[in-house]
Amino acid sequence: MGGPLAGVGVVELAGLGAAPFCGMVLADLGAEVVRVDRADAVVEVGASSARSDVLGRGKLSMGVNLKDRRGAEAVLRLVERSDALIEGFRPGVTERLGLGPADCLARRRSLVYGRMTGWGQEGPFAPMAGHDIDYIALSGALHPIGPKERPALPLNLVGDFGGGGMLLAVGVLAALLQARETGAGQAVDAAMVDGSALLTAQHHGLAAEGRWSREERESNWLDGGAPFYSTYRTADGEHMAVGALEPQFFAMLLERLEIDPAELSPQLDRTGWPHMRDAFAARFGARTRDEWAERFEGSDACVAPVLSMEEAPGHPHNRARGVFTTIEGVTQPAPAPRFSVTEPRAPTAPASPGRDTDAVMARLGYGPDEIGMLRETGAIA
Repeated sequence: MGGPLAGVGVVELAGLGAAPFCGMVLADLGAEVVRVDRADAVVEVGASSARSDVLGRGKLSMGVNLKDRRGAEAVLRLVERSDALIEGFRPGVTERLGLGPADCLARRRSLVYGRMTGWGQEGPFAPMAGHDIDYIALSGALHPIGPKERPALPLNLVGDFGGGGMLLAVGVLAALLQARETGAGQAVDAAMVDGSALLTAQHHGLAAEGRWSREERESNWLDGGAPFYSTYRTADGEHMAVGALEPQFFAMLLERLEIDPAELSPQLDRTGWPHMRDAFAARFGARTRDEWAERFEGSDACVAPVLSMEEAPGHPHNRARGVFTTIEGVTQPAPAPRFSVTEPRAPTAPASPGRDTDAVMARLGYGPDEIGMLRETGAIA
């Protein structure tokens, strides 16, 4: 099988972060993704360095000068044969290139046009530059994360990938279903400020019930405020993660830590949390991380070792499930989720920019002489 998206064609206008992540997810699921790289990128990146571009795995690449009308025309021809296009430019850029939603939908009525930005296609901040940290700051997603002193940076997972690229993938797939039903395509406006706000839905609900402090970090159940949902340093300087929220799991935690429940206040008595935290810290600090991991393995205490990115691929559970894979020497997360029937093929190595230009152009009906002329004049590379 080629995956559940086998037969779906996607054009990806090359960019950074969120949109390429969306393209990778779609390619992992079986779509044929043709990445349109800048013509000057073709000579900047060689095949050896391209292999570490994990977000580019499983894609074809053609090098095009989008500012040349003949290059833009080649992309429009590709659009005519595709089901979706994704781009991550600032609002108005693709319109100026002649590759905006109206231009592309005129060529293929059923096209899904996926747009990935930080601030969205409209609003006071829409024309402004920004990065993941800015979008999650404005959405309220950054404030609750981290210790009391200041917010902690959750890498660029919340904005770029969770609230960005994954949101765009969901939007594109939903619009593809609609297009197949009606024959009419549409534009999908996926903004990281929207998506990162969406990720905080449960916490807004908890706050409305008075069960979550909107203002004070490290004072709630899931933000490190509760000693039974936190991390603890071990004797070797590593850490264990504890998530024993439910009473039966909390009881198992105390059992494996060899702590008598009578020594502590009831689990939900916040006045006893400082003492409880100290007791847990003292216990975890007495053994190494791996010793604790062995002690908790097989239990329902909801405790796990905190592994580094280097260690995670070697953990027995991750190996058993194939959570990670290695492509041309580069270890990386394997495609997810799993499918019982349409399991996707293993992803291929990332293409160097422009590697497939001639093959894609030939598929679009360009002859060798025309391809050569377009290359000589800089329209393609």
